[in-house]
Amino acid sequence: MLADHVIVLDCGRVAQTGTPAEITRRPRTRWVAELAGTNLFTGIATADGHVTLDHGGALVSADHLAPGPVFAVVHPRAIAVHRARPEGSARNTWPGRVTAVEPVGDRFRLQIDADVPVVAEVTAAAVHDIGLTDGAEIWVAIKATEIDVYPA
Repeated sequence: MLADHVIVLDCGRVAQTGTPAEITRRPRTRWVAELAGTNLFTGIATADGHVTLDHGGALVSADHLAPGPVFAVVHPRAIAVHRARPEGSARNTWPGRVTAVEPVGDRFRLQIDADVPVVAEVTAAAVHDIGLTDGAEIWVAIKATEIDVYPA
């Protein structure tokens, strides 16, 4: 921790201010989300936890907000990657293709192209055991409880 309050600039303009934890947990722009290392989506929420995303696709969240414009954040570690369609309780599943595999410390970040593109973070064992290479066809799974939705 280098600071207790952060100002994030984007092209010389203030994009967001707050504590490092606030900025990481609830980014307000795609630039801030990328700096924080998380996935940020924008869309319209319904009262039942569904979010229709601005750029196509949808998410189901456990958060039930008043209907209207929202941000939805998913940490890359909360994304499970499978080689076949997963079974289980995850409310958000879709097929995709790995477009990049990048080492980050003892883990790997996967860029995944899909109807809802995401960045996932997995272990080295998962990369090896599942065969996660550029071009691999995979399935993404995210539990509704792992999606943080808040007003835009």
